[in-house]
Amino acid sequence: MTSSPDSRFPVPDSRHWAARDLAVLWHPCTQMRDHADLDGARVPLTPIARGEGAWLIDHDGKRYLDAVSSWWTNLFGHANPRIGAAIKDQLDRLEHVIFAGFSHEPGIRLAEELLRVAPTPRPAPQGEEDRRLARVFYGDNGSSAIEIALKMSFHYWRNCGKSDKVKFVALTGGYHGETLGALGVTDVPLYRTTYAPLLSEPIFVASPDCYEREAGEDREAHSLRKLADMRAALERHAHEVGAVIVEPLVQCAGGMRMYHPAYLAGLRNLCDEFEVHLIADEIAVGFGRTGTLFACEQAGISPDFLCLSKGITGGFLPFSAVLTTSRVYDAFYAEYAAGKAFLHSHSYTGNALACRAALETLAIFRDEPVIERNRMLAERLRERLVPLAAHAHVAEVRQTGMIAAMELVRDKTARTPFASAERRGLRAYRHALAQGVLLRPLGDVIYFMPPYIVTPEEIDFMVDVAMRSIDVATAA
Repeated sequence: MTSSPDSRFPVPDSRHWAARDLAVLWHPCTQMRDHADLDGARVPLTPIARGEGAWLIDHDGKRYLDAVSSWWTNLFGHANPRIGAAIKDQLDRLEHVIFAGFSHEPGIRLAEELLRVAPTPRPAPQGEEDRRLARVFYGDNGSSAIEIALKMSFHYWRNCGKSDKVKFVALTGGYHGETLGALGVTDVPLYRTTYAPLLSEPIFVASPDCYEREAGEDREAHSLRKLADMRAALERHAHEVGAVIVEPLVQCAGGMRMYHPAYLAGLRNLCDEFEVHLIADEIAVGFGRTGTLFACEQAGISPDFLCLSKGITGGFLPFSAVLTTSRVYDAFYAEYAAGKAFLHSHSYTGNALACRAALETLAIFRDEPVIERNRMLAERLRERLVPLAAHAHVAEVRQTGMIAAMELVRDKTARTPFASAERRGLRAYRHALAQGVLLRPLGDVIYFMPPYIVTPEEIDFMVDVAMRSIDVATAA
């Protein structure tokens, strides 16, 4: 406990709050034993008192640069005044109302705005269907958005008389969430293996991950070559497949694996050829992360389902949206007795506060040169990371827009990984945290995904700390 100006009333410090936390809470994606000893914990627990821009501040006044945007959600800084003011205004009007049979202005305006900015397909040949996204269904979080898209695709085919189309195709190394349906199309063993008996079995197709490209092969050529695996799977299984689900351009939780937009363009064509839906999971990569507002834009495609969450409210409130086409919507539009309605719901569907936060987030994109500034910041990040390519234990430095990652390995030439039990990434995390930077490695992949309001000088600080952390983590 620290002392206040009046010593009779001590001010709780970070240690105080950590002790109280460990007495009652169970944290996500955490082996709680790692937090057990406050003085010598493998993973220090860090209670945060407040946030300012790209920084988090604990109860002792120590500052941490949020280099991972608090699990990829924060776009415009903590305590952003514009988004905060919009939520405060909405609080005095309407906090929430059941979204079945009722509606509200923020929900309507947000759907209109999302459809306005959604990726649009290149002009279709005359006579072909317009594939523009035209309808919005709200959910609570990223996993619920995936559940909605999977169920909606399955139900669409059932309503169309094609009830055999019950399977999904997913990419190896892909991650789509941790509810059972979303986990069912996820291929990250850390999350999937334990729950495998509860999960559906999708058809996994080799990822176009460019880390696996052959010597001398460029990213585009590798990505296009991997389309052959998808074609083979669809030739064999299209009759029973409802949709292919992918994370466009970056497979985030699978280790920030990246591929070329040409793969998405080719995949869109394959989905059309074999009559299956394309679900684009832009939960992590949407809203400017990859250099365009949506990653699909870089391939000139529009999916049948676009799943959005994380940055949609600027990191303020949990919320998600699934955008789909008129063709999908029309397959559910019938007399009630036909039994075709999509009877899916969440209690907080269309929450007015979250809708208002999302509207203000989109307004910032509209009012400010966010994408242009991001490209400048991404270039600064790229330049600063160049020296790491020569590091003896960095197999690859890769970047897509405001996402950059470094692959740590024991042997650079053979790309031999460190033994997972050594927890080298954790070593980097602990060192960076002590130096005032929040990194949260994915195994032995160190990555950056900072808020868009980060300055060039803060990028320099972030990279400098990460470089020293990598040295510490990879030392014998």
